[in-house]
Amino acid sequence: MLRVLIRLYLITIVTFSAAIYMIPDLVIKVFHERFLSYNLDQSRGLQDLIVKQFHQVPTAQWTSLAQDLDQQFQPLEIALVRIDDADFSRYEHERLQRGEKIVRMGNWGWRTLSVAPLDGTLAVKLTVPPDPMDVNLLYWSINALIGAALLACLLIWLRPHWRDLERLKSTAERFGKGHLSERTQIPPRSNIGSLASVFDTMAGDIENLLNQQRDLLNAVSHELRTPLTRLDFGLALALSDDLPAASRERLQGLVAHIRELDELVLELLSYSRLQNPAWVPEQVDVPLDEFIDSILGSVDDELESPQIVIDVLLHGQLERFSLDPRLTARALQNLLRNAMRYCEKRIQVSVQVQPQGCEIWVDDDGIGIPDDERERIFEPFYRLDRSRDRATGGFGLGLAISRRALEAQGGTLTVEPSPLGGARFRLWLPTAV
Repeated sequence: MLRVLIRLYLITIVTFSAAIYMIPDLVIKVFHERFLSYNLDQSRGLQDLIVKQFHQVPTAQWTSLAQDLDQQFQPLEIALVRIDDADFSRYEHERLQRGEKIVRMGNWGWRTLSVAPLDGTLAVKLTVPPDPMDVNLLYWSINALIGAALLACLLIWLRPHWRDLERLKSTAERFGKGHLSERTQIPPRSNIGSLASVFDTMAGDIENLLNQQRDLLNAVSHELRTPLTRLDFGLALALSDDLPAASRERLQGLVAHIRELDELVLELLSYSRLQNPAWVPEQVDVPLDEFIDSILGSVDDELESPQIVIDVLLHGQLERFSLDPRLTARALQNLLRNAMRYCEKRIQVSVQVQPQGCEIWVDDDGIGIPDDERERIFEPFYRLDRSRDRATGGFGLGLAISRRALEAQGGTLTVEPSPLGGARFRLWLPTAV
């Protein structure tokens, strides 16, 4: 908002400055004759008095009289000049020769020069010199005070806008972070009251829509688990009987499909819980080296090839770090399983603690992820073209759950090219305040 104030003030002060210097010149040019006659009327009395002074003395004394008057009228300057002086314009020559007085105007239509003829040859010239430096400084200080007054008026006018816009901004930020019940609380009489009302209405609609979606997902997931459990139990009883080999193989395939559905339901429930804005992650101080070791141990049995090597790099002195163990472990397990699925022979886990937070990298030497897919892979149920098959690609919820688990703790999860040649997933958890 400070930038808005600065821009508005600059536009106002530049416009005011341009107007204060350009508009008077324009008006004077348009009404030049009126300003000229007005200045002639103003100077006529003084000119007549000066001319009378000269006519009361002999012509030979005019030079000394001009010098005396010049001293008396300081800072105005009085001098004798010839009517045919080159300093006069042709128009001024003609007026002086006809015995008429002339004036010149400067800024704002102020008189800078007035000349009255004494006879057919000489004239008396009265010059208004430029203002001295101190007076100019006073005029500039007046302009500066006017600018300060404009700034004060803008501040008074902008303050309620500033306050309400900041409230709208903070509400939008909190709403975007999952606090769906946030509203602006801006009164209708505010200058942005209509905008705030539209925002609150939109926020209410989004909250209702997401709540309905989450409730539906929870209900469907819970309702699916009961018949799946029954089917699994029934097939287990059927497999306990003596069956032909072909029938047993078909039943075992059905059991695998049922357990796959059960795993999908569990993933849906996990993702739904992470989407709940009222849920607050716990913060526990854990030794990072032991924590990483326990996560690696939990996925070690899932290695499909004994040739795959998992390296661990611990940068610097690892201290205890405050995090949600369950969420962070779930995110790392998903990333490690993803790396196991696509790597060639090597996976590398790196950990570094900084004053601002903890950074963890999971690298693999697989085929990597195209640039245009690096954000989409975190969308629920999105799978890359090369992993359409669920046997290799999963359900498309693992990375979405991992990112949401980090965001719930105020962290981030991003993907970039790995020095090993594949993909690098970067986890960032901020230090607890």
